[in-house]
Formats: sequence, structure tokens, C-alpha cells
Amino acid sequence: MLLAVFSLPLSALTQTETATPKELASPDQSGVVDLALPTDNDAIFHGGGPDFYQYIERDYRGEKSTPWQGGQYGFVRDPEETSSGIVYTRFHEGIDIRCLHRDENGEPLDEVRAIADGKVVYTNAVPGYSNYGKYIVIEHRWDGSPYSSLYGHLSKIDVRTGDTVRRDQHIAVMGYTGAGIKRARAHLHLELNLILTHKFQEWYDAFHANDDPNHHGIYNGINLVGLDIARLYLELREKPSLTIPQFLNQEEIFYKVAIPKSRYFELPKLYPWMVSGSGTTDPRSWIVSFARSGLPLRIEPSERRVKEPEVVYVKPSALDASHLTNGVATGPANHTHLTEHGQQLMRLLIYPD
Repeated sequence: MLLAVFSLPLSALTQTETATPKELASPDQSGVVDLALPTDNDAIFHGGGPDFYQYIERDYRGEKSTPWQGGQYGFVRDPEETSSGIVYTRFHEGIDIRCLHRDENGEPLDEVRAIADGKVVYTNAVPGYSNYGKYIVIEHRWDGSPYSSLYGHLSKIDVRTGDTVRRDQHIAVMGYTGAGIKRARAHLHLELNLILTHKFQEWYDAFHANDDPNHHGIYNGINLVGLDIARLYLELREKPSLTIPQFLNQEEIFYKVAIPKSRYFELPKLYPWMVSGSGTTDPRSWIVSFARSGLPLRIEPSERRVKEPEVVYVKPSALDASHLTNGVATGPANHTHLTEHGQQLMRLLIYPD
């Protein structure tokens, strides 16, 4: 998700909460993830791809189409011809859920509900501040770790920052706010994210001083990385006891980056289940494994000495590493280096070191 979210116009908050992990650590919930669908559309459970996902409008080499697959999670947008065939280069960090209910004028009426118990930590009521338009972020705690659900393109927000919400509770009404979305394509954009760091503002000030101000604190999209929530819904239906660590353990590792040891490296504290390996308790560096999207999956202690983040593995492929790492690295798989964008993102994990 990192590259796609990085390219979004910066969103702003009308209400922002920037509490530290300790301040947000209300009594831990269990690791059991009990998710509800956010709208009345349940076609995902009945094999109804085009009935569940909102189509996108595509113009590829002059050929216009409206594929519903573009509403799915993953690399489903911006096809590009390569020597290995067509590769979809743009990562869609959530799912776009089709509208079911409209009034006589075609305005969407679908109620939007919280997918799980949690706390509202972010609301944006100014559509022009983000491609997401009006949207909400709710933090959930499973086994002590924070996860954030995001609800985008809303027409109306009915909760406030700081509100505690229950699973299936009304929070908003579906809309089509956000850049480039017409009434006919009204939908709910839904994500379930991990957060990278609580030092995000300091990092942003250092690397993006000349860009638009960061109005939305730690809940900037660059600092949130999404998991495949559609697949999670389907697997939870088959195995209700499934936990997030178990779910993400199935994800394929596409690349690994060695990062210097740092006291500001929060991922092991926020998501201790990521840490693996029985090496030294005082490592010289950490090896972080990522999914193709940039979602961190595993953290391993290492004796490798590194002064700056560096790529140590990319999945073997005829494709350039940029297609395998969401633009974090480039070059052939056996001779890959971080892009400037990738260097900045890896520094985010350990900033200000």
C-alpha cells in the first residue's frame, strides 16, 4: 500500500487524536477477530464479484472498460506492458463496496456501520482534503495490538473523534466524496490497516517540508498499511477463531530490508507477533520482511552491520524489482537497491535515527 497511499493528496483532519500506544492501550481485547460487513451488501459471501465490488473506469491504450476487479484489494489498477506481459502497477489498499440503496434521484442511501468494536480516532469532514473524501478511522485492539479500519467516500459522518463504537453500530452514510468519483460510482472504500510509527510527524517535517502540511497526524495514509480484508472476511467465515498473525503468516514474502538498530523502531512493540528468530537479544540490525504491497510481515534480529536501510532479498523474477516492491526498490532481482522513495519509507520505521 505504501506507494499508492504515498501518491494520494494529503488528507486533513477536522478532529485528530495523536495519543501514544500507552495512552491508547485500553484493556486488551482477545486475539479473536469478529468482523461484521460495513453495509448491507453481502455478495462477497455468495461469489458475487460484480455485485459486491464497485467497478472502476479504465482507459488502457484507448480501450475503455469498467472492470469490477479494479474494486478489489491488491495490484488491480494501472496495467503496464512489460517483457513478461501485462503487469498491474497500482496497488489498491482496500476494497470498494457497491451501493445497494438509492433514492429517486440516484443518491446513495446505504448505511455504513463499524466492522468491529473500537474507538474513533480520526474523522475528515472536508472532502477536498483527500482522495477518500469524507472518511473515518476506527482503532481496534486485538491481543494488545492496534489495527485501524478506514471508511471512505462518505456523504455523512455520524460519529466524533473519541467515540467508542460497537460492532455493527451506525457510523455514517455512503457517498461519492473524493476526487474523480461520480454519483453512479458511489461506494464505500474499506481498509484494515497496521500503523508504522507514532513519530510520523517528525519524519514528515524532515522529508516533506516543502509539501502540503500534514493535517491528520499519525493517521496519514503513508503511515497506514493495509491487509487483504476481503480474504480475511472469507477465511473468518470458514475459521472464526482465526487471528491476524495467523492470517498474515500465509502472506508471501516478496522482499526483505535490513534496517539499523534503533530505539525508535516501534513495529516490534506494536506487533510483537512479527518478531521471530532465536538470535541475539541485542542485534546489530533488524531484517524486516514485506509483502509485495509493503505490508510488514516478519522481523528478525541480525548480526549484519548496516548504517542505512538496504535491500537484502527480492523474490527472483524477470520483472524489475519496482514491480515486486511497490516502488520501494528497483533494479534486477539479484542486484536491487532502494529507491529514494524506499529509503524514506524505511527511515520512517526508525525515525529520528
